[in-house]
Amino acid sequence: MTPDLQGPGDLSLSFQAQSEKIANPYELQVEMGLTKWAEFAVFRGFKPDDWIFGTEFGLLTKEPYLLSVGFVNWSPHLDVDPQPYIEAGYYTEHHKFIAGATHVGYRNEAILGYAYDFNETWRVQVDFQSGSGNSSTIGFTCNITRNFQFNPAIYVTNDSPHDVLGYIVFTYTFHLWGDKKEGSAASTK
Repeated sequence: MTPDLQGPGDLSLSFQAQSEKIANPYELQVEMGLTKWAEFAVFRGFKPDDWIFGTEFGLLTKEPYLLSVGFVNWSPHLDVDPQPYIEAGYYTEHHKFIAGATHVGYRNEAILGYAYDFNETWRVQVDFQSGSGNSSTIGFTCNITRNFQFNPAIYVTNDSPHDVLGYIVFTYTFHLWGDKKEGSAASTK
């Protein structure tokens, strides 16, 4: 999750593969920008069979300052409650700073992140979410075209002993309506 939203009318389809210790090892994702301040996401996991929902609302959407609220990881199928969050961002042309909090089960957790955009093709990013079962991550995003990107990352778990886990996602974005030049697909989100 990041405080920047999908552009209005942008529909992203993703396939992600990751360690079972991170999440469902194979997932499909649909993410849809409804307006400049609202998006939703649906994940389809296969092992176990699962549907996971999330949403994000931009309270402040004019860069460099961003503020979003929403929920992630809601799985009615597996009886998992939604995890509400709030995230703030300070985004410049190259530097992206993120800080926030989420409520998971019975505890509150901190979220921190930093990304550096070298250009419209390459981004490197580090993230941290506190709490048992979470991780610090480092990875990069490569926009192969304006609409197709891939994002591999390495996760280092917070728990001892620290496991090192892999993750990769491939995303293609369709521009269904709105300004195709300003859609977030060109971003390295």
